[in-house]
Amino acid sequence: MTVFVVIVAVVAVLALLGLVHRWLWVRLVRDTTRPGRPARRTGTVLAFVLPLLSLAALTAGRAGAPFWLQRLVAWPGFMWLAVLLYLTLAMLVAEPVRRLWLRRLARSAVRTGEAAAEVAAGRASHVPAARGAGASPAGAPPAAEPDVLPTVAPPAPDAEPGRSPDAAPADGVTRRVFVARTVGGAAVAAAGLTVGTGTYGVLRGPRVKRVQVPLAKLPRAAHGFRIAVVSDVHLGPVLGRAHTRRIVDTVNRTQPDLIAVVGDLVDGNVHDLGPAAEPLRELRARHGSFFVTGNHEYFSGAQQWVDHVRELGLTPLENARRELPHFDLAGVNDVQGEKEGKGPDFQAALGDRDRSRTSVLLAHQPIVIDEAVRHGVDLQLSGHTHGGQLWPGNYLAELANPTVAGLERYGDTQLYVSRGAGAWGPPVRVGAPSDITVVELASYQA
Repeated sequence: MTVFVVIVAVVAVLALLGLVHRWLWVRLVRDTTRPGRPARRTGTVLAFVLPLLSLAALTAGRAGAPFWLQRLVAWPGFMWLAVLLYLTLAMLVAEPVRRLWLRRLARSAVRTGEAAAEVAAGRASHVPAARGAGASPAGAPPAAEPDVLPTVAPPAPDAEPGRSPDAAPADGVTRRVFVARTVGGAAVAAAGLTVGTGTYGVLRGPRVKRVQVPLAKLPRAAHGFRIAVVSDVHLGPVLGRAHTRRIVDTVNRTQPDLIAVVGDLVDGNVHDLGPAAEPLRELRARHGSFFVTGNHEYFSGAQQWVDHVRELGLTPLENARRELPHFDLAGVNDVQGEKEGKGPDFQAALGDRDRSRTSVLLAHQPIVIDEAVRHGVDLQLSGHTHGGQLWPGNYLAELANPTVAGLERYGDTQLYVSRGAGAWGPPVRVGAPSDITVVELASYQA
């Protein structure tokens, strides 16, 4: 039954994508170009190729395609997904404008046609005789007044007065095509600017965000302890070694006391992405760097990455705890690990600890906050949500997560969720800028 539901959902999504691409082709290609012209042929080809590239980008890694092929399809395929989102939204906004504009043109054309008819009627009622008013040719009876005045059909919105409705104006562009090009061009520009700005934000690297978190049990000696939280880097066929280097340099500049990498570091295996992760070896913090798995590590082979980050100098916390001088640092596996029998084990990580000590928990997904509350955790540090990454994705993220971004309190436990330092899929963020958060612990006794 579950497989059937998945198949139905996939078919429905593909059908919806097909309809959206068809509609965009009509509005941006058919309505703006002429049959047989290179522009129409090019637009039609892209309407088929771009969605196929997107599907290839989404499935190449899972299908075991060579890494060079994943990189080849990733950039155009993933970028088109971002463009598709904002182009669709822009065209939905533009559609009423297009219809209103065409309606006004039609009304204007009708008024022009009525005026032309009145002029023609006036001329017909005042036509002079060939030889003086009221005169007839010699030997012919006088002409009778016409019972019906000649009429002139109003021109179509695309036509000009005095021209056939199907004829194009002198510049070769009908009014309907002009409207389609103007509205479509504005939508394309808006989508391009949005995606371009969002891409620059990711490739520039994450900004540092600072948050102070007061903890009731934290001793005065630990006041001001700084934890650099790094989540959702998503190294893969798009974001590689250069992105890792930007993150490492940014983290080290903050001079943290401890570094916490809270999952979704990679989208791929160690063989392909080991060189991209190599700069992590240079992370520096007084109390070390720690790592917990995210759901994407299990898509790639979590154990290989646990072993590899250990080689890079990070300490994996697999349902484990470290007693630091002034508080306990614990970490649990991601819930995706349950499918491999390696899910989160809060009892192993927190069950036998001294509850009079402050505890900080590293857990990739915010949804485990209820378990953290039950085990008396003072602060949980998470990622996973990307803050929605692409607006209006934040509204969808709110449906699946207790907190999408920022600091919130659940009973005696506080939860901080980072927006992440990278991006999954399209290297684009809109309304959810990437960040590396420096969480500064504060003591009530200070």
